[in-house]
Amino acid sequence: MTKRPQGGCPVHQLGGARFQQNPAELYRDMRRQHGGIAPVLLEGGVPAWLVIGYRELHQVTSNPALFARDSRRWNAWGRIPQDWPLLPMIGYEQPSVLYTEGPEHQRRAGVISDALGGVDTYELRDHCEQFADGLIDSFCGTRRADLIADYAHPLPLLVLVRIFGIPDAEGPALVQAINAMMDGGEDALRAQEHLHTSMRQLLAAKRRRPGPDITSRMVHHVAGYTDEEITQDLMVLMAAGHQPTAGWMGNTLRLMLTDDRFAASLSGGRRSIGQAMNEVLWEDTPTQNFAGRFATRDIQIGGARIQTGDLLVLGLAAANADPQVRPDARSLAEGNNAYLSFSHGDHRCPYPAQEIAESIARAGVEVLLDRLPDVRLAVPDDALVWRRSAWLRGLSALPVEFTPTPVVGRGAGPR
Repeated sequence: MTKRPQGGCPVHQLGGARFQQNPAELYRDMRRQHGGIAPVLLEGGVPAWLVIGYRELHQVTSNPALFARDSRRWNAWGRIPQDWPLLPMIGYEQPSVLYTEGPEHQRRAGVISDALGGVDTYELRDHCEQFADGLIDSFCGTRRADLIADYAHPLPLLVLVRIFGIPDAEGPALVQAINAMMDGGEDALRAQEHLHTSMRQLLAAKRRRPGPDITSRMVHHVAGYTDEEITQDLMVLMAAGHQPTAGWMGNTLRLMLTDDRFAASLSGGRRSIGQAMNEVLWEDTPTQNFAGRFATRDIQIGGARIQTGDLLVLGLAAANADPQVRPDARSLAEGNNAYLSFSHGDHRCPYPAQEIAESIARAGVEVLLDRLPDVRLAVPDDALVWRRSAWLRGLSALPVEFTPTPVVGRGAGPR
């Protein structure tokens, strides 16, 4: 079991006000006190380790023999209540691709990559633009909008719903369920059950009537997995596809609206959109922390004495800011993709998934700036509030003002 370090160094709560408003400062404090791996407490006082060093995170994710993925290895299960709100993030015996290891993981990941790789990039871009236009049409005449609730959150899910073959009308309820799961509050377990039921029903529908969509390709793949395994993987793909993409888009819009370096793009230029998206992955990556890996034996790493079965949470955002790889935090080479925002190793986010996320986020930013060229922040920069989550980095709201523009009427209609 994770131990409190000697010498009176504090064990930090993973969550709370400092994680919400200024995680970078907290990560610096943790690195100064503990080095590359810091002791933390999860919800309910459950101990874990947070990997905050770039080198240490690379080592942990590159060595599945020492740091495995199967959550049944965790030595803390005896103290976890059945209603623990983080169970959707760290579940026991969850038969999804997230917790498989070795050849079995490679097979499951191969099915997912094949299914995602079948998405037509031109159709995807068209879906993104049509749904973006439809959302902007709903507020473009009002002078004000919240770019999180009205745009960045619904757009990725509308697109995902379409390419997964889900009826469009089910999208809003899925947004609510996925948000509740990721926030880890009292509704997390109920939301997880809603998502599970929705994916189970989707799978059954695609067995009866397959279509040109991701779900059908998974259901009818030659690997032949069980319905529950496919259902669990669909849940992972929906949550992992929606939340980070929405955060990536929202954080990019915030950066471009608050940083003078990107002001030129608000008058129509697009050269800086890719730079802003890349900078967000370094500075405000939407997936801050990810649970996790489980030690297969006692080991010392990054100055920490890890015991068999200890949980290591991957501090992706903290590792990106490690001064060992970025001694000058202000200098960030454009096009530098050495960030760990998509993790690393066998369980890294699949490349087709990264490409889909980038297509949605980029299209969302481009269409918005085309349609609302004078969009501007409606509140002071320091009044923006970040979402209360130890796992995700995104704003609770992004209120803006703009000159009203005409409706284009190009939104994708429901099926």
